[in-house]
Amino acid sequence: MKRTTVAILVAAAVAQGSAVAADAPARDAPVVFVLDPGQLAHAKEAIARGDAQLGAALALLVERAETALEAGPYTVVDKTLEPPSGNPQDYMSFGPYWWPNPDTDDGLPYIRRDGEGNPEARTDGSDSPRLGRMARSAHTLALAHTFTGRAEFAERAALLLRTWFLDADTRMNPHLQYGQAIPGRVEGRGIGIIDTVRLTSAIDAAGLLAGSEFWTREEHEGLKDWFRDYLRWLQTSRHGRDERRAANNHGTFYDAQVACFALFVGDTETARTVLESARENRIARQIDPDGRQPRELARAIGFHYSRYNLDAMFLLGRLGEHVGLDLWNYRSAESGGIRAALDYIAPYADASREWPHGPITDAQRVRLLPLLRQGCRVYRDPTYLDRIQELPEAVRRRDPTKLLYPVSITR
Repeated sequence: MKRTTVAILVAAAVAQGSAVAADAPARDAPVVFVLDPGQLAHAKEAIARGDAQLGAALALLVERAETALEAGPYTVVDKTLEPPSGNPQDYMSFGPYWWPNPDTDDGLPYIRRDGEGNPEARTDGSDSPRLGRMARSAHTLALAHTFTGRAEFAERAALLLRTWFLDADTRMNPHLQYGQAIPGRVEGRGIGIIDTVRLTSAIDAAGLLAGSEFWTREEHEGLKDWFRDYLRWLQTSRHGRDERRAANNHGTFYDAQVACFALFVGDTETARTVLESARENRIARQIDPDGRQPRELARAIGFHYSRYNLDAMFLLGRLGEHVGLDLWNYRSAESGGIRAALDYIAPYADASREWPHGPITDAQRVRLLPLLRQGCRVYRDPTYLDRIQELPEAVRRRDPTKLLYPVSITR
């Protein structure tokens, strides 16, 4: 068989004339938990060599970072509705699939329409959109600083983190008592804890900024204090206990958050305990031998939730690497593992394939990209790169995840 090398190497010129300085002073590897510092180092080396293969992806990252320079900073105190506590620094959000009751004059209590997102949950009365923008923007800016060295990216990322977590007048209080409320029913639910999975990106953003003149050691320790308080709330509150018992993606993301936040604050014992239990509680109980995820397939948008829960499984797999646990290849006698779940949904990157369990959109297929690239990194299987080739060329050409998961495979 002819041997061909399939390589994805991060490289390129930065958009609008920026460049990585080859003689920039070396820094210690960043302490990140979702990203892989070895992969980032490989990417930066390729950029320094002038490899232009991924120029479009890097240009898109910088384009997004430049947009983020003009947005925010974001804070919970900017919501237009008051939380039940009366304290605007308490986070508040609303269940996305709950709608006004057509049979009552005031629309209360709201009723559930699974899979149909209510735009009301994304208005300025909710903190959820702002939390997402903060975490996404800080992560994008910190990454762009890592690849380009542009100081303004680091300065803005630090401002976003400082405003959301540290400044006395704008910081979020470290609890989620009022997450995913349902008007007319409850002021908050354990289910709302899934909102803060996006904070894993904020933690990695802080790790990328460590050592920058714009993000001090004191601020980094202050961020750890915030997450230490939030972790305690996750583990001891009624909402936290409810979410820990969830048997679907909510439980998986709960474990991922607890493990990630524990690693960040230096509580390796808690992280290890959670990740060890996840082998049976999450992977074995949620993935069938053929890779189906029955609890996610039962949802109205089963492909979305199968992919979403797999996002959480991949996060567990990555966090396991920090404590010497191989969750990537774990499987029990009665169930499949993470790879089986990936192999079950990966073929549907091909738009000509119909998902047998309900509707699937092109946007949902595109969200397979980071899973396929990570699968290639972990399992050293070029089949996942072949699946990527089934996605639209325009999407593949400007795919920022190439910068995070550069892989080389020989077959």
